[in-house]
Amino acid sequence: MSITPLAGIRILDFSHILAGPYCTRLLADFGADVIKVESRTRPDMTGALRPGEQVEGRQDRPPLFLNTNRSKQSITLDLKTEAGREIAARLAASADVVVENFSTRVMGRLGLDYPSLSAVNPQLIYLSLSGYGHTGPRKDWTSMNMNLQAHSGLMLATGEAGGPPVAISNSWNDYMGGIHGAFAIIEALAERRKTGHGANLDVSQFECSVATLGGLLTACSVNQKAVPRPGNRCSHHAPQGLYRCAGEDEWCALVVETDGQWQALKTLIGHPELEAAELNEIEGRQAASRRLDQLIEAWTEKQDSRALDQVLKQAGVPASRMNRIADVMGLAEAARAFPTLDDPDDIPRRVAGLPIRWDGLRSQLRPAPRVGEHTESVLGDWLGLTPAAIEDLDREGALR
Repeated sequence: MSITPLAGIRILDFSHILAGPYCTRLLADFGADVIKVESRTRPDMTGALRPGEQVEGRQDRPPLFLNTNRSKQSITLDLKTEAGREIAARLAASADVVVENFSTRVMGRLGLDYPSLSAVNPQLIYLSLSGYGHTGPRKDWTSMNMNLQAHSGLMLATGEAGGPPVAISNSWNDYMGGIHGAFAIIEALAERRKTGHGANLDVSQFECSVATLGGLLTACSVNQKAVPRPGNRCSHHAPQGLYRCAGEDEWCALVVETDGQWQALKTLIGHPELEAAELNEIEGRQAASRRLDQLIEAWTEKQDSRALDQVLKQAGVPASRMNRIADVMGLAEAARAFPTLDDPDDIPRRVAGLPIRWDGLRSQLRPAPRVGEHTESVLGDWLGLTPAAIEDLDREGALR
């Protein structure tokens, strides 16, 4: 049995950069027909190559764009023109979902906001995925990953105790917003099947970030004080940390969860200080955590990280070498985690796959499109426009 869960769902994607495109990429991978609306006069910022950057022979799209916009089709519309806006509205009238992640006033100025589009398509599901949402005192704030992490308090949970906060790299807020946005759309699609009504979904990346703080929020509420930054330590495991190994920038992470694991670790290290009776229980190890870190690293820094990884695992101590991305792609499970797509330039590319196993699921992964690659086919399929009508729109500048 072949399963394509979102087959037949049409999504008009006005989003750019990362949060919105990642949201729609998740849906495209499961079979939704996602049409990315772009413009050659104002390209998606992730589609702008940095000076001197090359991507395996392709000059038009950098890696972030290729990853985030795979499995989609691309059309070009100049939304500054009346004709471009009219085409966008007509496409939305036949869409199931519209996604945008502009600042709060943009789509209203274009006449492409939820009130305008739902008036002609009452079943439309409309997702706005902004930094701080479309209501409240911060709705007009400009948001980027770093200041969202600061404003949400997320950075107070990172970094070493006594040191400065440290941001989580790799655009944490964008990915969290994208995941929550995709979940919201799927829920709205399920509700629409029962009611026949669309939905106006307002997702705030700030609130998505706050939602991931979980127990930190509860602890602060109960104790009425800030939770100290733990660094690599843990309040209920000891020792725990990232320890330097032999070689340049080689590390191994290890966690001692039980007294039995502690006995195994101290036997491997063989240092007399580790035989102290108070270290046989978690409270004693936590109290001596700084000294334990020193003793453990004095041992690990003489060890090959790959060999140490295996020695610790065989002893029953949870541990992992710090892998590079290239190492991760070479792991045994990498064939599923990083499938290969054949690019239109016939250059095989490995991409992050679907981390979900579902019997019968048919993969919808396709390479990211070129700018405007599907303009003619989409306008023909969705709106029934003839090649001559599309040529006229192009001459008017609506399809730039």
